[in-house]
Amino acid sequence: MSQKNIVVAMFMFTITLLLSGCWDVTEPQRMYYVQGVGVDYKDNEYTVYLQIINFATVAKTETANPQAAPTEIGKATGKTIEEAIYKLYRSMDQEVFWGHMTFLLFSDNAMRDEHAISVIDTFLRFRETRYHIWVYCTDDSIEDVLLVSPLLEKSPTSAKLSNPKNTAKQESFVEPVNLRQLVIGLNEPNHEMKVPYITINESWETIDGQEKETYFAGVGILSKDSFKGYLKGTSARGIEWMNDATKQGEITFELANNEKDDYLTVDIKKLDVKVKPIVTNSQVRFEVVLKFDTVLNGFKGKLDPDQVRKKVSEEVKKEIMGTFEEGLKMDADVFRLSEYLYRDNVKAWKKLEKNGKIPLNKDSISKIDIHINKVSPGRKTFQETITE
Repeated sequence: MSQKNIVVAMFMFTITLLLSGCWDVTEPQRMYYVQGVGVDYKDNEYTVYLQIINFATVAKTETANPQAAPTEIGKATGKTIEEAIYKLYRSMDQEVFWGHMTFLLFSDNAMRDEHAISVIDTFLRFRETRYHIWVYCTDDSIEDVLLVSPLLEKSPTSAKLSNPKNTAKQESFVEPVNLRQLVIGLNEPNHEMKVPYITINESWETIDGQEKETYFAGVGILSKDSFKGYLKGTSARGIEWMNDATKQGEITFELANNEKDDYLTVDIKKLDVKVKPIVTNSQVRFEVVLKFDTVLNGFKGKLDPDQVRKKVSEEVKKEIMGTFEEGLKMDADVFRLSEYLYRDNVKAWKKLEKNGKIPLNKDSISKIDIHINKVSPGRKTFQETITE
């Protein structure tokens, strides 16, 4: 090799050494990772709860690591969200990474008087956060909710608040909502959105005692300028039957078998929802058509498929109208009927709307037609498995 080539090779080798590595990148083990954020509002100040996760418990999400605390919660107050977050920065000894933030939890107070709108705006504008952040509300202690660990001590990234769709596959009582969907819903008629309501449940137990778990218990109704309140428990039951996104739900009703108090639980699947606005002069009525399949669970005696169809139809209609009327009490269009009219007949919507919504009353839903495509007895027959 010529002397010239040797010099060039040595020069390239030296340059390569100088260029190797990323001098301004922080090593992963020297950072804190935000999993979720809780926001409260009290005495004219925001309180921010920052949940950071220990990645020693994340490497293998299917196994537990009892030696390490899975999460820690930081807390600070400020006149704005940003001020509270900066106060938390002062108490930390590592850089904070926000790119793994998966959920945002509002307290009851933080949902009221447009406080939620400013919080949403903050996290949408921050360059490190994503639009696909799940949003929830609660009237329990935010700190208590954030400290709940997943069942079987799994990784915090497996928790319900971070992965709500895992639960929705088997029971679609409440549809998860992310920041993107929330902003779109608030900006379009009816300018109201249903935010999943979270509470703490103690249905599980270990040898050490009761275990706490987060629980989807209803929805909070948020508008652009106010918080209208909660629909909890049975009051919210009709929501899942008016939602195409429902994967699976259940309905339980009493069977008319002589004088016995027998009940039957039926799975509802493959839900298809159609809502048609009917405009007459200055009034609008809505006709609802539902199509779905049903699967029977354990039952006693012999069942008639027509009897099942009738009872399921009656109960679904009852739950839909019950939820609709509960929404009317808080001036909420829980099924977003205003949007159906807006999409179907914008001229009529412009004539009837007031502040982005159309006036509704108990007669606004004029008809609910239910078509049950299939009544499946489960494995084999409509007769009971074990006979007396």
